[in-house]
Amino acid sequence: MAASLTDKMRGAAAEARRLAATFPGAVAKDDLPWRVIAGFDAEIRGHVERDRRIEDERDRVLIAAVTLAETPAEAETAERERARRGLVRAVDYLEEAVLRFGVLNRTAARGGFGAAGHPVAERS
Repeated sequence: MAASLTDKMRGAAAEARRLAATFPGAVAKDDLPWRVIAGFDAEIRGHVERDRRIEDERDRVLIAAVTLAETPAEAETAERERARRGLVRAVDYLEEAVLRFGVLNRTAARGGFGAAGHPVAERS
């Protein structure tokens, strides 16, 4: 069986955190914001009903990624680490929003992730 949408969200968030931890590195500063949300946009966004709370958290990730990318290379380490922590925190909140508020849509149902209208993550 295919991975659940919960697993895909966790994977996308882990990749975003990895990019934050290794920046600057293999990712150019202009590409960082889009690379950080690429997994979410490709694997998750089209499978959940639109929800303002999720979209707001996605925007926060983009803003935090831009903040990290625009932190000057000569900036003191504390400033860069503060920006990095801000990005990781934003990714955490996006993951939490999807798992807490996400509702599967018909595309997700056709993809075998569950029934449309059901939550992304099972509530206990």
